[in-house]
Amino acid sequence: MSEKNIQDEINVDITILGGGIAGLWLLNRLRSEGYNAILFEENRLGSSQTIASQGMIHGGIKYTLGGKLNNISEIIASMPKHWRACLAGEGDVDLSGASLLSDCMYLWSTASIKSKLSTFFASRATRGRMDAVAKADRPSVFQDKRFNGKLYRLQEIVVDVPSVIAALADNCREAIFKIDWQSAKFVQENIGGGVDALEIEQDGKLLTIRSRRFIFSAGEGNEALLQELSIKRPEMQRRPLHQVLVKHDYPFPLYAHCIGVSSSPRLTVSSHPLPDGKWIWYFGGSLATQGVELSGFELIAKAKQELREVLPWIRFDHAEWGCLRINRAEAKQGNFMLPDMPFAKQAAGNVIVAWPTKLTLTPHLANEVLDLLRMQGIQPESEFSKLDLLEILPRPELALPFWDEVYFS
Repeated sequence: MSEKNIQDEINVDITILGGGIAGLWLLNRLRSEGYNAILFEENRLGSSQTIASQGMIHGGIKYTLGGKLNNISEIIASMPKHWRACLAGEGDVDLSGASLLSDCMYLWSTASIKSKLSTFFASRATRGRMDAVAKADRPSVFQDKRFNGKLYRLQEIVVDVPSVIAALADNCREAIFKIDWQSAKFVQENIGGGVDALEIEQDGKLLTIRSRRFIFSAGEGNEALLQELSIKRPEMQRRPLHQVLVKHDYPFPLYAHCIGVSSSPRLTVSSHPLPDGKWIWYFGGSLATQGVELSGFELIAKAKQELREVLPWIRFDHAEWGCLRINRAEAKQGNFMLPDMPFAKQAAGNVIVAWPTKLTLTPHLANEVLDLLRMQGIQPESEFSKLDLLEILPRPELALPFWDEVYFS
């Protein structure tokens, strides 16, 4: 090794690869715990799956629509409270710079399944987690006399995802860097093993980063990182969504699940304000999962029909419509089932692979990673001051709001 390479060697405790919600939250937690942790992002911070999230921090009610408690329902029941504390600047991560879109979610039914919903809401699965909404207290969307279904208020919140990304990045700006894999590579002593170093060529210098642990939190990008190192486990699965957006002049927002006859919401709606005073309504639920097999034209036609049936008093005659395809990346499950928990496990040597499974569960993922590090005896050791050698690297920008990437017609 040359004298120049020795001079440009950086030793850190943790190197995170992937700057979505999982990586950024984990970076905040690790640095607050005293770890000299750094993060690399190939594209924009929060791009892809994170920025496409509806921002709903739910407590698991939508997983109990059969009237029964299940594992994931119990795990995430405490998440809204956790996120609220962080938004107030009182949690394990400071999100006081982020914005809240709504301090609650609603759950509504059409008249056709009113009796089923009454039975569900009387079950112990919902006790203390939602409240019936009196007619006088209904939000503006449900004040129309043609609404004759059931309406409940959920103890859940909706965050403005772009502002969450910005807040997490601002907290640790000095430790976040952009990586170009055309000029960077892993150094690996044993194929299929851990990482000896990460080498980056920049401005005529070779930076050699040695890290006690490398954490892959790149969502769908984890697959390529593992393949680069010939690490075969864990495997990744993709569960695709095809979501509809409508840009319109209707003056009231909606944050709600519409219940149908199946065990998942018929339609999930979030609202996002635009600078010109218009709103984006963003649709998930069964519409998004079943829409994977449809073209954009077919899915928009289906969305219009759904809205005519569940919100017939709202007109979207002059609205603009668009579609967005995204993949939810997760650790592979048997029969491609939805994972019950975030995933954080040692893959090989000093490599840890992590997927949060859902935006809601991101704080739980950070706890899992910290527990894993402590179990392995990885405590903070490296000096923070050594990061000045990385100042020659570029910094990633923030992801644009997802509607900026969508074609509307």
